[in-house]
Amino acid sequence: MSSTAETPPTPSRLRTTLNPDRRKIIYGFAAVVALFVLGDILKPGFATASGIQQVLQVSSFVGLVAAGQTFVILVGGIDLSVPWVLNAAAIVMIAQASGSNGQLWLGIVVALAIGLAFGVVNGLGIALLGVPAVVMTLGMNGIAQGLSLGVTHGLTCSGCTKPPPMTLVNLMTGKTGGIYTSLLIWLAVIALVTFVLSFTTFGRRVYAVGNSQRVSHLAGVNVKVVTVALYGLSGVFAAMAGVALAGFGGGATVGMGDPYLFQSIAAVVIGGTYILGGRGHYLGTVAGAIVLTTLVSVLLATNAPNYARDIVYGVVILVILLLYGRGRSEA
Repeated sequence: MSSTAETPPTPSRLRTTLNPDRRKIIYGFAAVVALFVLGDILKPGFATASGIQQVLQVSSFVGLVAAGQTFVILVGGIDLSVPWVLNAAAIVMIAQASGSNGQLWLGIVVALAIGLAFGVVNGLGIALLGVPAVVMTLGMNGIAQGLSLGVTHGLTCSGCTKPPPMTLVNLMTGKTGGIYTSLLIWLAVIALVTFVLSFTTFGRRVYAVGNSQRVSHLAGVNVKVVTVALYGLSGVFAAMAGVALAGFGGGATVGMGDPYLFQSIAAVVIGGTYILGGRGHYLGTVAGAIVLTTLVSVLLATNAPNYARDIVYGVVILVILLLYGRGRSEA
């Protein structure tokens, strides 16, 4: 007497290729297209080539900060220090360059080093001392704010009030081949981060740590080193955004990084990265950053009050979390 077990159906090639994480990326970019169409209906001319480029240019600053935020959220962390790391980097770059094109690159290097230092300290506190990420990074944000305002006497020092070098201003506001140079820089960052997460051993370790630190440790992954490296990268990306914003806006101002804390986290969540780590991709974050910026642009085009932006942000994040959370529980 013999019995045969039914063979489970083999998933189609398309279904295998379009796994849940990739589908979220597609949904994100579909939402971008829908928002541009809606904006053009509400305000004709909104979705012209020039208008789209302007939205993408503003999105690039959110995208830079969110690149680092993506890395730390992928391992179940969060970085609340980005506002004043960004601000401190912009102030340091402006003061070091002192309006001179010849000093610009040194100013950028020092600014990025400042971001790296804050990020590494965050990572060491979290990985070695066991301080919760929320507490550690929030504390470092306060330290960065205090140091920035204390050393510059409330941003009144002579070097702090000088405009950024014209080379940086032209780089952040000019075009190369008809495309904003700042947008091309973001495209380079997208390509680099995508490559790291998708095709490198380090990227595989990031996902492994995000799924289970214990299993990763048993598999030979140095979880502490990976954690410190990711928070260091988050600091560098925040500092990079600070330098870019200083060039785009014509200088450093107190509180210029504050909006980017909420926006960077929102972009990551909207992009489909699981808030507890282990799943997601920077391409989704890119879509999330563009969605947020386009939402604001549509609201501005319809003369919606300022408080509407915060309400929309909150509603969108809650809806996305509910949808993605249900999808994960059913997976």
